[in-house]
Amino acid sequence: MSTIRKTWFGPEIILFSAILFLVEFMRGAMLISFLPIFGEKQLGLTLDIIGIAITAHYLIDTLLKMAIGYLLDRFSIRFVVHIGLLFSLVGVLLFQFAYQPWIFIVAAAVYGVGISPIWIVCLTKVSDDQRATQMGFLYTIWFIGLGSGPIVCNILLDYSTKIPYYLLLGLSFAAWILAMFISNRQNSTVTSLPLREQFAILRDRLRHMRLLLPGMVLQTMGAGMLVPILPSFAEDHLGMSGTQYSFLLLAGGAFTVISLIPLGRLSDKLGGKKWFLVLGFGGIGLGLYLIGLAPPLWESILLASVLGLSYATLLPAWNALLANYVPPRQQGLGWGIFSTVEGIGGMIGPVVGGTLASWHGESLVIWVSAVMFLIIGFFYIWFPFRAFADNGARVE
Repeated sequence: MSTIRKTWFGPEIILFSAILFLVEFMRGAMLISFLPIFGEKQLGLTLDIIGIAITAHYLIDTLLKMAIGYLLDRFSIRFVVHIGLLFSLVGVLLFQFAYQPWIFIVAAAVYGVGISPIWIVCLTKVSDDQRATQMGFLYTIWFIGLGSGPIVCNILLDYSTKIPYYLLLGLSFAAWILAMFISNRQNSTVTSLPLREQFAILRDRLRHMRLLLPGMVLQTMGAGMLVPILPSFAEDHLGMSGTQYSFLLLAGGAFTVISLIPLGRLSDKLGGKKWFLVLGFGGIGLGLYLIGLAPPLWESILLASVLGLSYATLLPAWNALLANYVPPRQQGLGWGIFSTVEGIGGMIGPVVGGTLASWHGESLVIWVSAVMFLIIGFFYIWFPFRAFADNGARVE
């Protein structure tokens, strides 16, 4: 146990965790708060244009996940992460000149280049024997960053758009500098095979995990639909200021962070990942549906807490389940492809959400997303137990 703890919480993982925190802080602040509010209030863009920009971000992020996984199997981690974060820095710089919608969209797309590498690197560092627990730690870092970003950004946006922009610019530069301290070596956890053989193995894994594909795509699509409309929904339907909206996000994020590691350990101990997923997806669907009814502030915060707890219930179990299908010798490429499949939903979701909101209002988007999560939860009730057997699908 001491060896595992020493390896997992050594200087390398601390550095990766710091970069991951900065990257996710910026992503949360940028996508959940800055882009929707800056685009609508400052630039006068419609929700569908904002949705397209966010989709452009996820499109580039998704398309690059497979390529980055392939590169991580062949080049040094420092090279891949450092170049990606340089692109993200350039993307943030471009927002200064986003006077036209197409520049706004291009800037969001370029910003998406640097998001993928650090997360996939972290995934390849997780050990099999404590995967759910360690993923609980990584998701905690990820969610603290992703959740605190929009909270801080919303409070600052109540006063100015310049202050959060320069904060994001400074943090982008800091993450890029930190990447210089990553060890300049290839990922030693993978073994290089001919590309054709790697894709043959992964095609076989996708065939075995075909019943997981609906959940992989629909969950990220349902979440992606909410991104361009959440700030305006909170303001127009819940009557919240930016600071109050931050409290809503804080409630959901706090319950997620507090619950991730304990629920990850519980998943490792009890197994039964199927029911963790059913309860998690079902709780998210129910919570979103009730928020769509525009309840008072205190009820909205309570429902946000339920959403956070539900999210923490499914995340470690979901990742541990997917890990059964990752070929051990091609972890970079494997996680890259699986992240690409999940990214398809995140790529489609913002356009669908922004378009529905422009046509029929933000409430419809909330309810459609809720129904999607409830359907996923219901689907996994009928999912075969044998598909959840730990390491049952491992490729040796």
